Amino acid sequence: MYAIFESGGRQYRAEENGVIRIDKLEVEVGDKVTFDKVLAVNTGEGLAVGAPYVEGAKVEAQVVETGRARKIIVFKYRPKSQYKRIRGHRQDFTAVRVTGIAG
Repeated sequence: MYAIFESGGRQYRAEENGVIRIDKLEVEVGDKVTFDKVLAVNTGEGLAVGAPYVEGAKVEAQVVETGRARKIIVFKYRPKSQYKRIRGHRQDFTAVRVTGIAG
């Protein structure tokens, strides 16, 4: 059983007892979170797809960790013009463990 839900403008695939990293939420470690913008739910009987969301479906999760991802380097370069720019970026995330899928 899995569900596809939306959080922070991005879509995530959630399975029961799975841990996923989503964009940072303003919650503490150990808090429970409910996502109600569920786009699709696959149960053993079949796939339910919403237009745009599935009625009555929700994904329940518990916050496991908050942190920052590995640093990525953004390097811009134009040959023969002495142009170089180096930027780094670390994305904040919240890791949640899916405790239940209702739908």
